[in-house]
Formats: sequence, C-alpha cells, structure tokens
Amino acid sequence: MKRFAISFFLILTLFLQSFAQERFPLETPPGGLVKPLDTPVSWKDRRTLLLRSGSQQETAYFLEDIVTGKRVSTENPSVGVKGSSSYYLQENAMNPTLSPDGRYVAYTVNNDLYARELNSGKVTRFTHDGSKTILNGRASWVYYEEILGRSSNYRSFWWSPDSRKIAFFRCDDTNVPMFPIYVADGQHGFLEETRYPKAGDENPQVRVGIVSVATEENIVWVDFDPANDQYFGQPFWTPGGETLLVQWMNRDQNLLKLFAVNPQDGSYKVIYQEEQPAWLEWISNPLFTLEGILMVRDFASWQQIYLCPLEGGDLQRLTDGQNWGITLHGIDPKGDFLFFSARREISTRTDVYKVALPGVQRKKDPSVRRLTRGEFNFTNVMFAPDYRHFTVLCSNVSTPASSLLYSVDKGLIRQLGDSRGDAYDLELEKGNIPVSEVHFITTEDGFTIPAIITWPLELEKGKKYPVLVNVYGGPDDGSVTDRWVLPASRYHWARKGVIQVTMDHRGSGHCGKRGLDMMYRNLGKWEVHDYKLWMDYLRELGCVDNSRVGITGYSYGGYVTALAVCTAGDYFPYGIAGAGVYDWMFYDSHYTERYMDTPQDNPDGYRNGSVLEQCATYGTWGPSVLLVTHGTSDDNVHFQNAMRLTDRLMKGNKHFRFMLYPGARHGYRGYQAAFSADEERAFWTKYLLEE
Repeated sequence: MKRFAISFFLILTLFLQSFAQERFPLETPPGGLVKPLDTPVSWKDRRTLLLRSGSQQETAYFLEDIVTGKRVSTENPSVGVKGSSSYYLQENAMNPTLSPDGRYVAYTVNNDLYARELNSGKVTRFTHDGSKTILNGRASWVYYEEILGRSSNYRSFWWSPDSRKIAFFRCDDTNVPMFPIYVADGQHGFLEETRYPKAGDENPQVRVGIVSVATEENIVWVDFDPANDQYFGQPFWTPGGETLLVQWMNRDQNLLKLFAVNPQDGSYKVIYQEEQPAWLEWISNPLFTLEGILMVRDFASWQQIYLCPLEGGDLQRLTDGQNWGITLHGIDPKGDFLFFSARREISTRTDVYKVALPGVQRKKDPSVRRLTRGEFNFTNVMFAPDYRHFTVLCSNVSTPASSLLYSVDKGLIRQLGDSRGDAYDLELEKGNIPVSEVHFITTEDGFTIPAIITWPLELEKGKKYPVLVNVYGGPDDGSVTDRWVLPASRYHWARKGVIQVTMDHRGSGHCGKRGLDMMYRNLGKWEVHDYKLWMDYLRELGCVDNSRVGITGYSYGGYVTALAVCTAGDYFPYGIAGAGVYDWMFYDSHYTERYMDTPQDNPDGYRNGSVLEQCATYGTWGPSVLLVTHGTSDDNVHFQNAMRLTDRLMKGNKHFRFMLYPGARHGYRGYQAAFSADEERAFWTKYLLEE
C-alpha cells in the first residue's frame, strides 16, 4: 500500500509538471536609450515656468525664465502643502473640499453633507437622512463610474465660485438591485454589497439640492421629479455664482437639456436642448465668456465648438472641419481668442489651435489657426497666464518625447527637455530598437481607420511571422495614437520575431459620429469586422503566419478578444481576454443602454453581441485556445462574467484556459500584475512561438 502511494504521487507530480506553465525571461533593450525628461509642471507667472527634472527616485525642480532661459533650483512645490488632516474633521470624513475663498471645507460623513468654518471651527450639518441607501453629496455607484468619473472619488457636491453655496446630489438607491461580491479574506470570508443597476434595472433616484453655507436656510431642491427615469450630469456654476447649470438626460440618452437654475428657489429654464438618433455625450469642461458658455458638441457629424447664450437662443459655431478629441484650454485676458487642442489635421495626432471669439477679431479673421507644427502628437498643453506662451510634450511613433516652449505669435521658441538617450541613435542604426509605423486602411464603406505595426527586429523578406494584436475597442475610446512609447514595452516580442499590432475600428473616434453611430444597438459587430479587415491587410503584405495569430485586451478589450476568438477563429485562433463583459445583460445600465438600449427594447442586439451566445463556434476553424482572466473582487465588470463564460465553454466541451486573481479589482496590481505578465508571456511563447 505504501509503495503504491509513493508511485501514485510520483506519477501525479510528473503529470502536473507536464502541465505547468514554464517561465520565460523578459528580453530587455540595450541601456541608454532614454533619459528622464525635463517636464513642465506649472506657470508661476507669465514668464516663469516650473519644471521637474530627473527620475522618480531623484527628482529636482527648477524655475526657468522663459525670456533668458536661465534656470534656478527651487523646492518641491508639494512641500508645505497642508493636507486634509489639518482641517480637524471626523475620522470618517470623505472628500474634504476647500471653498474657493479658503474659509470653509465641505465633506461627507455617513452619507450626509457637512461644512466646517476653519477659523471658528463651527460645523454645519446640512442633511440628516444619510444611510446605506440615501447618499447626500456622495455619488451612487453608477454615477461615480459612468457620469462623474472615477476621479470624483464618489464626491457629488460642488462649491459656488463665491463660496456662499454648495450644490449636491441626493442619490436614493433604495430600489437599485444589490450585487454581492464574495471576499475570501479571514476564516469565514464576507460579502461586499454594492447597489449596481444592470441593463434594464431600476436606477437610483436623484435630486439636486442647494444649501447656503453661512445661514441656516433650508435646502433648496431644484424642481425635478426624482421618480422620472432620468440622469443628471456634472453641474456647473456660472462665474459669479448666481446661476447653477444642470445637465439632464432621458434614460435613452438621446435627449440632452441644459437648465439654468435659480439657486434661491430652485426654479429653472431650458437654455439648450439637443437630440440625436443614437446617443449623445454630456457637456464636459465648458468655458464661460461674457456672451455665454463655450462647449463642444458633435451633432454635425464632427466635433465643433459652439457659443451658447446663457439666456438661451441660437448657437454660434466657432470652428469647422473634421475635429475630434477637442479640449478647451482657455481664453486670453482680453477675451479675443479661444485656445484649444484637437485631432484635426489627422485622426491620430493632436495639435494646438486658436480661434477668434465673437467680436472685432473674429470679423477680421474667423478661421482656426494651428499653433503647433510638424507631424507630431502634442499633449500636456499648459498656457501661461497671459496666453502668450505655452508648453507641450511632443512625439510620434519614431521620435522620443520632448518638452517644448511655444510662443503663440512666433511659434516654437526652444526645446525644454529631451528623453532621447545618448545611445539611442547608435542602437537604432544597429537595429536594436523596435520600429513602429502608423498604417491606414479604408473599409468597403469608406471609413479610414489606423493601426500601429511594430516589426520584428530581424525582419526578413518573404518570411512568415506570428502576430500579436492588442485591442481595446470601446466606443470613442481608440488605442491608436501617433505617439512615442518606451522601447521596453515592445522590445521582447520584437526580439522574438513577432509582429505587434495595435488596431482601431470605425467606432474608435477616428471617423466622427457617423462611425460611432454604426455601433448603436450592435456592440461587437463592427469591431470584429474591422479587425478582420486589418488581418486581411497584413496577409496581403505576405508576412503573416495565419496559424499563429493572437489577440488580447482588457475590459472592453477582453470582451472583443473573446468575441473574436469565438466568431473569427480563422483570423484569431488564440486570445487572452481580461475582465471582459461577456453578456451585456451583466453590465451597468448607463454605459450599456447608451449604446444598446435596454434588453427589453433590443433583444436581438444583446443576443448577437453576447460572447455566451457565440461559444458554439469557438474552435471550429482548427486549433484555438482562449485564456480567460478575471479578478474575483472586480466591482466594475463582475467576476460573474468569467464564471458564466467558462461554464458555457465547459458545457460545450471546449478547450480553454482560466486564471482568477483573488481579491483583485478591475486591474491586476503588485505581485498579481507581475504574475499576470509572466503568465501571458508564457502563453504567447507556447502558442505563437511554439516553444
């Protein structure tokens, strides 16, 4: 019996070892390719620029006189900045936010809204009904994730510019379904409970309230019916604090209204209304002028900048052309010109522009003027207080990033810093740096879409190479930008002889609203269609081994990866799908219904876009392997998705691989990130390199 046991365990050990995932060391590029970039941090005044230099471990700060170019050392600007602990708030206070005049700090405790006067220490409690389901000044989950954004940290209150009032959301989650997340910590584990509305579920009921800080007045509730099926977007105070602008959308998200609210009594009037056939976006980061509000809208196929009168009335369009990704930077002190960034010359690069505002200057020249030059991508734009100079970071796929100083009137003044290392040019000449190129294809129906192709270091004409495709794929969330990335990120597979491709599709934001609208009620369809066109393009180049193609992505990228492997295995036989939504019934109401409508209104779209419904065709074109990964505590894309997908694959007796990450949220960090990288490298080594 003992001898049998020893033999059994020896056989079992050898069996398990044969299935163990071998580790493969990461290939690293030569040293000296890059160096720390001197990066602009802020403007101290109109001619003095604060720069950061050095690595994260050894950082130095300098003040530069932009006229003389002289630099002097200075202290870290964050030293001496008071933290929230200096406000002497309750231990469980959340999102402490100073008033514009610095006299008060507003915050929430147990889902009620408070303010503390810093000089006297007087604390005012504005709401008294906070609970697990009544949230005052704290956003419900779907508002945090989809409307206010993760940077809000759930804060849903906003100071007026005169520091006299606070606007806030009151979210009632009573009827929002609760989703449980099991956490395995401790002896018995526990459940996290999140009020999470999935597609078609009841949403939180939201009220918009306004409180006066220095008086004991009652809450002024804006006159909206919270029982209506509706959403409220980020509100904006007018510069003097006399009006609160509140954004409203219907549940279908194809109708937007902008209300001007009187903070004294909660009455309002509509100053702007927009309706589109598919869906529309919130007004984001507007600017105010004496004539009205400047905002970016896309109802005319491409994004344009409009001036909307605060009293309502006709819009005045300030721009023309095919703009996308517009960011408004500011207005010069005289109020003559608006400065902005946009992808306007080409869909893969951002430039900086100015355009005259209504008035004398616009009568002289209403055209948009490009301020940056060259075939580069310009980001991290910072204007001096007088708007006569600005700084940018500049790069493209073949040019390391540099920081530049521009004059609005005279153009480029000089380079402030360069990340190109001393060894870069020599190693590039020797062929030791991966070469990336931006390519374009035009679809059969006229959409021009880009991809970035990184070639193997030792590319031989006529040889067939494996291909590794990286995607994200979400609507208006493209992955292809003509910008520099560190050689280390693409070196390993370039050294191993793998063609690396990052590709976009018609709905990624390169083709305006017409491309986006094709995704309406059809998530998954055009993404995979266009990715197949890209593979046809590569095949025509004669360099692709069709049997060794992999695709990978995370979140929405995980979704389209699994969908591509299941429905287009003849193009993408191998895939790693991370934290994907494998049936849109499982994702939140606001995001999903914006593109798909409700499951009740669009059953065919939900069925056709579900990976679960496509598992039957997985592996029918030949050998195919999908690796599914997911964090068990993912509170955004629930672990439920991976469980349901793997169960469906098991029912079909399909061969796949699965890796869960205990306790991980929406992304793997720390030791789990390192483990994930090793596992993925081993997976691709086995299936693409066949080692």
